[in-house]
Amino acid sequence: MKNVANATNYLDIDNKELFKIYSKDKDNKEVRNILIEKHLYLVNLLAKKYANKGVEFEDIYQVASLALIYAIDRYDIEKGYEFSSFATPTIIGEIKKYFRDKVWTLRVPRRVQELSKKISEAKVILEQEYKKQPRVEEIAKYIGCTEEDVLEAMEASYGYQPISLDSSSNDDSEDKDITLIDKIGQEESSFGNIEQRDFINKFMENLNELEVKIFKDRFFLDKTQSMIAKELEISQMTVSRLERKIVEKLRKEYEKNL
Repeated sequence: MKNVANATNYLDIDNKELFKIYSKDKDNKEVRNILIEKHLYLVNLLAKKYANKGVEFEDIYQVASLALIYAIDRYDIEKGYEFSSFATPTIIGEIKKYFRDKVWTLRVPRRVQELSKKISEAKVILEQEYKKQPRVEEIAKYIGCTEEDVLEAMEASYGYQPISLDSSSNDDSEDKDITLIDKIGQEESSFGNIEQRDFINKFMENLNELEVKIFKDRFFLDKTQSMIAKELEISQMTVSRLERKIVEKLRKEYEKNL
């Protein structure tokens, strides 16, 4: 009963005081859980930026949630900056890292995996027999399958060893220094792909012009407070204060829509 009472009392304390309590007692799981719950809106908002990009949203949300916990554990309130300013790049960094590590590896059916293995073995045997690279029709005849099946398995096999984006584009252009990554378009820096854009648009209607700019720059363009302050010709402290105000409005709006 004592723990329940403590948890209830903690709910009435603002975030700054909660972080002070947690910084002095890292074993206080009640405070830690409350801090996590209070900032899940940030996880949801940032995870939505990367939805519909080839990875299940649930996986992205889980990665972002773990990053939030990591940020809460590492946050030092004595340094003076807002938690959202610290957590946002941490969460985005972990999401991008997850994409780098997972997205490029293709998953293929077991049937195709097994056929790919047979093709590799057949290539070795036929190359020794014919003293040259075997043709698709020769591989298909040796294995006992169609040429279409061989081509499908050979194409899928590239998924096991993805090509580095830093490798040459291997085209006929004169500039041999062009890599594959140079030919990939950049991510659109708007939030047209966010599933909850209606919620965001409605939320921004309650912000003034200055707050809208700071909101977009901080959460969608990943600009630092100092960069925004320089553009607007105001102090970083003012940007920090306004960001704190925006985040509090966003939290309340998010809770209303739960």
